[in-house]
Amino acid sequence: MRRAWLPIACLVAAAACAQQPRLSVTPHPPGAPPPGAVALEADLTSIFQDPAFNNAVWGVLVRSLKTGDTLFALHPRSLLMPASNMKVVTVAAAGEALDWDRTFKTVVLATGAVEHGVLQGDLVVVGSGDPSLGGRPAAAGQAVFESWAAELRARGISAIQGRIIGDDRAFEAQGLGTGWTWDDLSASYATPMGALAFNENTVRLTITPGSAVGDFATVEAVPVASGMRVEHAVRTIAKDATGNIEVDRPGGSSVVRVSGTIAAGRVPVVRTVSVDSPTALFVGALRQTLSARGIAVSGDAVAMVSLSSPPDLAHAVPLFTYTSPTLAQIATVTLKVSQNLYADTLLRQMGCTAPPAPCTTQAGLKKVQQVLKGWGVAPDSYVMVDGSGLSRYNYLTPDLLVAILTRMANDDRHRGPFADALPIAGVDGTISGRMKDTKAQNNARAKTGSIANARALSGYVTSADGEPLVFSIIANNFNVPQVEADRVIDLAVVRLAQFRR
Repeated sequence: MRRAWLPIACLVAAAACAQQPRLSVTPHPPGAPPPGAVALEADLTSIFQDPAFNNAVWGVLVRSLKTGDTLFALHPRSLLMPASNMKVVTVAAAGEALDWDRTFKTVVLATGAVEHGVLQGDLVVVGSGDPSLGGRPAAAGQAVFESWAAELRARGISAIQGRIIGDDRAFEAQGLGTGWTWDDLSASYATPMGALAFNENTVRLTITPGSAVGDFATVEAVPVASGMRVEHAVRTIAKDATGNIEVDRPGGSSVVRVSGTIAAGRVPVVRTVSVDSPTALFVGALRQTLSARGIAVSGDAVAMVSLSSPPDLAHAVPLFTYTSPTLAQIATVTLKVSQNLYADTLLRQMGCTAPPAPCTTQAGLKKVQQVLKGWGVAPDSYVMVDGSGLSRYNYLTPDLLVAILTRMANDDRHRGPFADALPIAGVDGTISGRMKDTKAQNNARAKTGSIANARALSGYVTSADGEPLVFSIIANNFNVPQVEADRVIDLAVVRLAQFRR
């Protein structure tokens, strides 16, 4: 039996629509489609025949969530690079496999006794893969670690005789995704993942011009104790000149090179860069904060795996546990701002088995396959190698994305958390500036996708007469600016919002 559907507005907050009646299913009788559907198909055909995309490939599928009718299809079963539309798959599968209320624990242990306020041993932080710790808002990391310092003081610890050790063994050592391009690796959207994450595994660089033309600029890195070394040769140029700053961190290196020019008198320029070792960033920032809050640490900040004689944690004393936000909250950041680290970490979380076996990406991919198989998704409709869509080895069909989106809307467990996490056209997330002052504003809820020569948008929109629609639009292999692909995609979604039977 085909299921009845709630309006898209109800997908946003299921509780708010609890008393609203469900729409009745009224499939069209056999025969010619209604005039409105014919006009919609003609208009969408014209939109996707834009001459700027003559050498591109479009994959499009639009269905009614009320009747199941296909309203438009263009290469719906072609495998295309989805970019961040891969996050639709990852988040949906994580909601099924892990549950939306799932949280992740970070445990702080002591390997020695506390004598006269001094911990006679190491402070060990054991991670389980919380990607959000100290990530948002920007100052959250400092606040978290300051609360940890207060917790230690409350337990009578005012100094640590040993080291700050980060135990990241819950995840496999490889932090990068398969097929990530080398020239992405210094970017803040291509950070390696690990069982310990802090500040979304990035360092913020603030470049301030010198006081006179020809002077070197100053470059401040935060967190300071990140395990990264900054080398820079940024010069100050004339006030009315145009500066250019380049930031690069070669793959596998802990050295960040900042070069270029900055105009005198201008506001500082801020750049973010990924770190090579998330665990080094975590323990370095923690040690720095503890010292700043008056807890002296005698030993270094180190990763457990770097120690030739790591401490035995069998008899370590648990001091406290930090609990992450729920999966539903993490998913909201993942989809609304398209956070790659969160998505790839969730994929690896789905690959966790019994300790001490580490969580792996390959095991996570197998779990996603099991979930999709249980949903009746054809295995030949996708090629998935990471959770974020950053890899160019990923391929999906629009048909697959529509099937998953339909599943999310049809399941009482998933409807609210999933729809709440999607960006809203003209309102927030990655489509906050798109489709403003149209029927799609504050209506369409969809996930973007963007890598070189690929653009996508998949989600939900309500038609002008209140019919909930699901759609997936993917463009590949175009050679015009990406804003042109967005323009065509937005025209199509706005047309769907104007559709009347």
